Amino acid sequence: MRYRSCSVDTGRVYNPGMRVAGGVATGRITFEGTPYRYRAPLVGRLTGTVEVGRRSLSGTTVTSPQPPANPALGRRLLPLTARLQAIVASAPVTAGVSVRDLSGRYGDQQISVAGRFRPKAASLIKLWVLVELMRRIDCGQAAYTDGVLVLPEDVVGGTGELQHETFPQVVTLFRLAQYMIKYSDNTATNVLIDYLGGFEPVNALIDSMNQRETVLGRKMLATPPPENFTSPDDVISLLGAVWDRQVLRQVNRDLMLSFMLEQTLNGKIPAALPSGVPVAHKTGELPDVSHDVGYYLIPGTEIAVAFLTAGVETEGAETVRQLARAVYDYVDAPPPASSLPITGVRVWPLAAFLLGFGLLLLVVFRRRAIR
Repeated sequence: MRYRSCSVDTGRVYNPGMRVAGGVATGRITFEGTPYRYRAPLVGRLTGTVEVGRRSLSGTTVTSPQPPANPALGRRLLPLTARLQAIVASAPVTAGVSVRDLSGRYGDQQISVAGRFRPKAASLIKLWVLVELMRRIDCGQAAYTDGVLVLPEDVVGGTGELQHETFPQVVTLFRLAQYMIKYSDNTATNVLIDYLGGFEPVNALIDSMNQRETVLGRKMLATPPPENFTSPDDVISLLGAVWDRQVLRQVNRDLMLSFMLEQTLNGKIPAALPSGVPVAHKTGELPDVSHDVGYYLIPGTEIAVAFLTAGVETEGAETVRQLARAVYDYVDAPPPASSLPITGVRVWPLAAFLLGFGLLLLVVFRRRAIR
């Protein structure tokens, strides 16, 4: 059991008195003198409760991957799995992909091919650093206008813009966060990791969301081991929680999407889609991995995607493009006519009218033919 709020993080607490019945876990723990009573559904999208002392809180239990909110609509996304599987099977690299409907058009269904595939995270890990920073800002523990002193020894190479500036320099949290995503800035990332208190707070966020394949083990361009890892399912778990405002408030959720929309490394997902398709995304590259994840912000068909590969980077990038286009082609097509709901129309009276009108025409033409 774990309870996490702006002011308290119990960590994972072993509760030998937990009872499980009917798919619901209930129990009670005490942490630093405060009693916590919980009722947590273990499956589905159901509401759980936590009583902190005399205060009762409720919310959707975090499950990963989440089941569809509407299984009937969700079945319309399932055929896409076979298309993605064919690309993964024929790829010259190892690949995994997860996709989650965010619009409701497909009932909030999630599909995966090798969803627990666990390559090096590369720059995808920056998404968790950003969310932990934004969570603290939501909690009032920091502000975007706060400045951080960046020293010459903090500067690293690779991707980013800060490395071309003069230091020491005070840089705002806003600019550090924006550069970390927009330019995939390695210096900004390392400075923010230090600002947040090192690896532990980011890993605590990951653990609290039950993302078991993801870990922040080193800074950008630091010599491994240890290494940073993630998986398609964990990425989608994070993106879905951000979209649903389960981990960030609306203002910071929208700001995170705006940073991802400004992404300057656009050779994978955006390059595979028609010009003008809005994509908020984050890439990750090393010589032996190539990833791209994010949101297709197609009005009425918003969807979260995670394409991860391990192997030669250029071949992985091509595999990502093929997967990205396959998802787009599928969700951009109109749903099958048999699955389209008919609303606002009385179907049977209309059908009876058309049938009667057709019979009337047939009688008229036959009489004319007889004459």
